[in-house]
Amino acid sequence: MNNRHHWRYNVFQKLIEPQVVVYLAFIRNVLNDLPGVTEKPCYSTPAFYVNKKIFCRLKEDCETLVIQCIERDKWMDTDPVTFFVTDHYLNTDFMLVALETVSPGDLSKLLVAAWYSRAPKKLVDEYKKD
Repeated sequence: MNNRHHWRYNVFQKLIEPQVVVYLAFIRNVLNDLPGVTEKPCYSTPAFYVNKKIFCRLKEDCETLVIQCIERDKWMDTDPVTFFVTDHYLNTDFMLVALETVSPGDLSKLLVAAWYSRAPKKLVDEYKKD
């Protein structure tokens, strides 16, 4: 098995771990209520899109969520262990969220805010009507 396939195999093994299944079930449950959300793989992990724009994905370690966040400095100042960036994300509007330590309430707020920042006005208006 070459390195690329070995890497994907390791990611697949992590995706079926019970804790990761729980994380993904929670994320899918929150995003289920938002119009226009689609899920497809990105770097062999689940990623979520609206209007063909990615707004969050599970990182390859399956313990961290990569999420679009306009107010990431506020979150990182609040809890730098749970909310952080690596050098790769310094010049982007994405941050990393440690799924093991984030509260369900905070994760829900972040997911909805990320969707809002990427969703077209038509979908935002549709969501507000409900």
